[in-house]
Amino acid sequence: MTVSAHKLPDTMRAMVLERPGEALVLRERPVPVLQDKGQVLLRVRACGVCRTDLHLVDGELPDPLLPVIPGHQIVGEVVATGAGVSRFRRGDRVGVPWLGFTDGSCRFCLRGQENLCPEARFTGYTLDGGYAEYALADARYCFPLPEAAQDLALAPLLCAGLIGYRTWRLAGGTRPQRLGIYGFGAAAHIITQVAVYHGQAIYAFTREGDSEAQAFARRLGAVWAGGSNTEPPEVLDAAMVFAPAGELMVTALEHVDRGGTVVSGGIHMSDIPSFPYHLLWQERTLTSVANLTRADGEEFLALAAAIPVHTEVTTYALEDANQALEDLRQGRFTGAAVLVV
Repeated sequence: MTVSAHKLPDTMRAMVLERPGEALVLRERPVPVLQDKGQVLLRVRACGVCRTDLHLVDGELPDPLLPVIPGHQIVGEVVATGAGVSRFRRGDRVGVPWLGFTDGSCRFCLRGQENLCPEARFTGYTLDGGYAEYALADARYCFPLPEAAQDLALAPLLCAGLIGYRTWRLAGGTRPQRLGIYGFGAAAHIITQVAVYHGQAIYAFTREGDSEAQAFARRLGAVWAGGSNTEPPEVLDAAMVFAPAGELMVTALEHVDRGGTVVSGGIHMSDIPSFPYHLLWQERTLTSVANLTRADGEEFLALAAAIPVHTEVTTYALEDANQALEDLRQGRFTGAAVLVV
């Protein structure tokens, strides 16, 4: 059933969410055993810390696996493979994203919308994730990673990058010339580089008074940066909202031109307040991103390597995952946080 690269330990360290609303707990848990011929066992080398992990810990996501190991931006080394796995071999470095399984047979999967599969399972939410020394993954939902890039640089690409890329595509891809980004965190700092590469003008909206984030956005090529409630100097063609604040969807809608699109790039957001119809009129669009597809991952990772995309990373030890989450909540770093496992 399995092929193992070396003798595996019996146990591993893992940061576990036992009850939503409480801190993660460091536990000794058995090293996972391959349950399916299509799985791979990974030694986790790095795992990104995502705002979705924060929503999970805070109890804002429904029906998680409990107890669960969070983490869905995994860079890992294959140490064992199921009998049916031919894509990867021992020693390969692979990336594991949020989307961890789909049934492949529903109407959404069959028409290329596997991100909407009703049977989908998600890494670090309904499947154990990468805040641990080892992790299981379905080989079909793993990505080969470029050899030259470092683990720490790659981890944020596997969610912040992928979701940012899908959000950018739904906002019009290369078509909009003036593109607003609300919430300048991990996803924003990656997709800004993609947009600038394509010659688009980025208008970055940050927390009010966050001069550090605004300076960071300008360093990455934004033509303007200001507070979230500030009027931009020009009308926008489209906007992407990564901050989990529903009122920013309305604010962005006020700032886009006729025919413009506002896209929510988050899995969780506070309620969108009511707004007058004239903000939506003239063919403006409000929409959202749900998860990702494997095609998104393949396209984005190739593009990120070609640009190349640089990720700004703050590192934490595995046992400091709670501190990483709190620092993310408080906006204490620019770019992305990554656990070094």
